Amino acid sequence: MSAPETTLLPARKRRIHPAWIVAAVAFLALVGAAGFRAAPGVLMVPLQSEFGWSTTVLSAAVSINLVLFGLTAPFAAALMERFGVRVVTSVALVLIGAGSALTVLVNESWQILLTWGLLIGLGTGSMALVFAATIANTWFVKSRGLVIGILTAGSAAGQLVFLPFIAALAQDPGWRQASLLIAAGALAVVPLVLKFLKNSPAEAGVLPYGAEAEPASEGPGAAGTSGPDAAGAAGPSRNAAVRALQVLKRASKVRTFWALAAGFAICGATTNGLIGTHFIPSAHDHGMSQTTAAGLLAVVGIFDIVGTIASGWLTDRFNPRILLAVYYQFRGIGLLVLPLLLSATVQPSMIVFVVIYGLDWVATVPPTAAICREVFGADGSVVFGWVFAAHQLGAAAAALAAGAIRDATGQYTYAWFGAAAMCTIAAVISATIRKDTAAKEPAPVPA
Repeated sequence: MSAPETTLLPARKRRIHPAWIVAAVAFLALVGAAGFRAAPGVLMVPLQSEFGWSTTVLSAAVSINLVLFGLTAPFAAALMERFGVRVVTSVALVLIGAGSALTVLVNESWQILLTWGLLIGLGTGSMALVFAATIANTWFVKSRGLVIGILTAGSAAGQLVFLPFIAALAQDPGWRQASLLIAAGALAVVPLVLKFLKNSPAEAGVLPYGAEAEPASEGPGAAGTSGPDAAGAAGPSRNAAVRALQVLKRASKVRTFWALAAGFAICGATTNGLIGTHFIPSAHDHGMSQTTAAGLLAVVGIFDIVGTIASGWLTDRFNPRILLAVYYQFRGIGLLVLPLLLSATVQPSMIVFVVIYGLDWVATVPPTAAICREVFGADGSVVFGWVFAAHQLGAAAAALAAGAIRDATGQYTYAWFGAAAMCTIAAVISATIRKDTAAKEPAPVPA
């Protein structure tokens, strides 16, 4: 079993380390998968106009999507370790494409629950932030925080790329063409993933980027031992579901896990759940056109890229706990003043909000992933999957609750104020996270 060791080459003998090629393909995959993240807010009003469905019904479809998005993530991280990132990512993109394409055939509300909820939820849950953390932890020893920031920004880039076109298509010729655009974006990336996305540095015959020598085995998920190679190290018949549940059992005994999960649940509630799902309908309630509101969200996407990459750079240099506290508190201030900024026209104060919220959108990801790696070691990627599950559960609850608040009161004001209060709670929790140490050598997981 020592043959792979003889093929590993130091990074300095290659002009471009394969890790950067893998990261580039991963970025494109995240862009392709992100199309649907831009869709619900834009498509809600057209679907309501055509079918007469309530905001609560459509919010329920988004909530199912977000729940599956979150609960799939930790199992997807384990599946990536068992079968490799290439296979899992390709299947995920196909599910997203199928769910988006089949949406054009719906004519009953339960059908939108299957397409938006089940298919796309399973597909997006198999990628996104867990995918980014897995690529960074597997392929990079140096600059991990920066790489996680760049890959996380892929979702923002996807929003930026798709949102203006989805908004334009939703108005003319219609929302069905917008759904087909999302499907095409996801499926177009599959050939690149199959050809260029290597499962591990060993498969490419190199060490992880920044490694001076072959890393010692740290158990499943350790840098340089992810994918099929890791599976072989731990046993070829390792059960991914058992691995994910075993990691959850170990992590649940550590206080830091619950602090990260609580903070990230609030993060999801105040991004995907509220702004991502309900900003456009809320702006429409104040007389703003959908295309204008979609343009504002696209600007959020632009600054999200900048903020997330910058957060990755900062995470490599500063205490991630303090960074999280600052990010959450700034977000809470923005949500507190948002009801005062919404109007039929775009005022300078709204531009300031969009810029600040964009910089803060998923800046929480690099420090959260860093704390998972610091505390849980080889289990870090799968633990982050469970923390991300909390993120999406929070998003799902907020999406549904905000829709119900809108139907009950005719406006979203209470939803924005409640979210602002939650951000303050998240800031306090994050600032008080202790430097717990968990067992970094995971026990063998039975098949």
